[in-house]
Amino acid sequence: VQLQASGGGLVQPGGSLRLSCAASGNTVTIIYMRWYRQAPGKERDMIAQIDTHGTTFYDNSVKGRFTISRDSAKHTTYLEMNSLKPEDTAVYYCAARSRERNYWGQGTQVTVSS
Repeated sequence: VQLQASGGGLVQPGGSLRLSCAASGNTVTIIYMRWYRQAPGKERDMIAQIDTHGTTFYDNSVKGRFTISRDSAKHTTYLEMNSLKPEDTAVYYCAARSRERNYWGQGTQVTVSS
């Protein structure tokens, strides 16, 4: 499975961004799609997850502001980010989980600053 993330950028506080993660390869093995983020000097944390049934999970830090969704026909997972805060600044990674392993996409930088 290969993952290609896109959509990062610079946004002002209170603004919105949508990240995309396009999957290719043996996508039928994917059980979960996840978004992680890693701020400078901090660990990489999972912030959102969606499974094949559409069940979602969010970290408390983004709950109510971020929405994860997936378009199965396009093999693409999205992260809609609203009401962005400076503390949301990080490199965002998408990941896919099969029964055997995790697959990682490259990171995309999100910077929230005025």
